[in-house]
Amino acid sequence: MILTRRTFVKAAAASGVAFALPGAASGQAHAPLARTIPSSGEAIPAVGLGTWITFNVGDDPVLRDECADVMAAFFEAGGSVIDSSPMYGSSQPVIGYGLEKLGRPDALFSAEKVWTSSAADGPSQIEQSRRFWGVEQFDLMQVHNLVGWEAHLDTLFAMKADERIRYVGITTSEGRRHDLFEQIMRDFPLDFVQLTYNVVDREAEERLLPLAAERGIAVIVNRPFRQGELTRRLEGEPLPAWASEIGASSWAQFILKFILAHPSVTVAIPATTRVDHVRENVAAAADPLPDAAMRERMTAHVRDL
Repeated sequence: MILTRRTFVKAAAASGVAFALPGAASGQAHAPLARTIPSSGEAIPAVGLGTWITFNVGDDPVLRDECADVMAAFFEAGGSVIDSSPMYGSSQPVIGYGLEKLGRPDALFSAEKVWTSSAADGPSQIEQSRRFWGVEQFDLMQVHNLVGWEAHLDTLFAMKADERIRYVGITTSEGRRHDLFEQIMRDFPLDFVQLTYNVVDREAEERLLPLAAERGIAVIVNRPFRQGELTRRLEGEPLPAWASEIGASSWAQFILKFILAHPSVTVAIPATTRVDHVRENVAAAADPLPDAAMRERMTAHVRDL
């Protein structure tokens, strides 16, 4: 097998070896925790980057450059997974702009979605998304919120068989349609599911997360901060002193460590507009993580605030 830079970076992540990208901070000592994709054994860093709202900045050159700066800091910190959707306004071309500006980092794990009720329009939408990003292929293509899911899954599995995408998944958010979501997980050979899960939204623990483990499906967690509402609500409260026991120095890290401690979770994808926040988020993917008793303590503390 030819050892490409992309292959080397992903092999390094799988082995837990720290790696540097062009422009990476020379003082970086540790790569973030990596999690294995059950269907392939490939490892990816456990904190990714979401782009809902935050990257929907249109053609504003200043805001585009700010998004590119966030992406640069994300890759420098050891991040890999970037997630977007045709639903996210201008986020896709803004990602493409950032990738081009950064020299198209080999560490990128591209996660996209198909989002149209028309089965016939699915392939053309996917191709448009690919052109926006400027990538040869997407690593992961997901059916967004189960819209047109039956036809789109046929398309995606055919694309995977033809090696035009690497992984297939489905998504939901805010606890919607979990019964149907569960049935699709049982009936189809999915590589990934994406769902909402955090310290206050724990419905996925009942059936979806255990089923993902049973079926060997990787889990992406969206809306870890409830689109910022959760961190905004907590920012006026002091972080409990015992948060240092799990290495959390902020509420964002407190929440992300809670999520990442669940054994079924593969990667969380917080969105942000700030370089300091993206570094803080990726840094949460590090030991120690809370055990079961600590996770219950964390939930109770947030609930009581």
